[in-house]
Amino acid sequence: MRRRTLCLTLALMLAGGPAAALTAWDELKPMIFGERDLVPAGADIAISSPYRTDNDARTPIGIRVRGPEGRLVDKVTVILDENPMPVSAVIALAEPLPALFFELTLRFNGPTPMHVVAETTDGQAWVAEAFVKTSGQGACAAPPGTDAEAALATLGQMTIEMAPLAGGGGAAARLGALAHREARVDVDIQHPSLSGLQKDQITLLFIPMRYVETLEVELDGAPYAEVTGSISLSENPRISLSAPGSTRSVGVTMTDTDGTVTHAERTFPGY
Repeated sequence: MRRRTLCLTLALMLAGGPAAALTAWDELKPMIFGERDLVPAGADIAISSPYRTDNDARTPIGIRVRGPEGRLVDKVTVILDENPMPVSAVIALAEPLPALFFELTLRFNGPTPMHVVAETTDGQAWVAEAFVKTSGQGACAAPPGTDAEAALATLGQMTIEMAPLAGGGGAAARLGALAHREARVDVDIQHPSLSGLQKDQITLLFIPMRYVETLEVELDGAPYAEVTGSISLSENPRISLSAPGSTRSVGVTMTDTDGTVTHAERTFPGY
C-alpha cells in the first residue's frame, strides 16, 4: 500500500512538474510590470528577428508596434529573458503615437525568449513574444572587438542618416509607410558597450561596465523619444526609429553610464 502511494505521488509530481516549473519570464514579469495584466498583442506587435543569429554580439532586431483598436502608444520595452540584464531597451515617446517602428543592434548571451511590451495611454500593456537561437558565442562575456584606446578616442561620436521607411511588415506595411511619407532615422553610436562581464585579455581582470544609458532624440527641435539602453546593446550600436517624412532636422544626445555626454545633429532636405 505504501509503495503504491509513493508511486502515485511520484507520478503526480512528474505530471505536474513542467506546468509547475517557473520560466525566466514568470519571474521577470512581476518584477518589471507588477500585477498588471499583459494582453497578447497579436498582429499589433510584429518582431523581425533571425531564427538563429549570425553574430551573437551584433544582431539587428526590428519591431513594429501599432496601438490596438486605435489606441496611442507611449512606451515600448524590449526584454531578452535570459540575458544578464534582461530589460534591454525602453523606448519612451515624448508624444504618444498610433504606430512606431524601431530597430536595435543587440547582444545575445545565449538562446532566449524575447518579449516586447507596448504600453498605451489608457494604461493597458500589450505583449508579443519571439524566440532567438544563437551561435553559442556567449557574447555578453566575449572580449571587446576593438582596441580599448581606440574605442575611448571615438567614444560618443555619432552619425545620423534618414531615408524613407520601406521595410518590414510585408507589402501592405511598406505601401502604408510610403503613403504616409514615413521616414527611418538611423543613429550610429561609437561606444564599446562594455558589459562588466568581459575580461582584459592581458591582465585577465574584469573590464568595468560602461554602456549607452540614454539616447534622447529630437525632431525639428522638439523632443521625440528617449531610448534607455543596457549591456544588451551591441558594441557601436545602431538605433533606428520611424519618424514623420516631413522631418527636416534630427538632434541626438547620448549619455553613458560614466556620465559622458555627446551631441550630434543633422539637417536633411525634403524628399
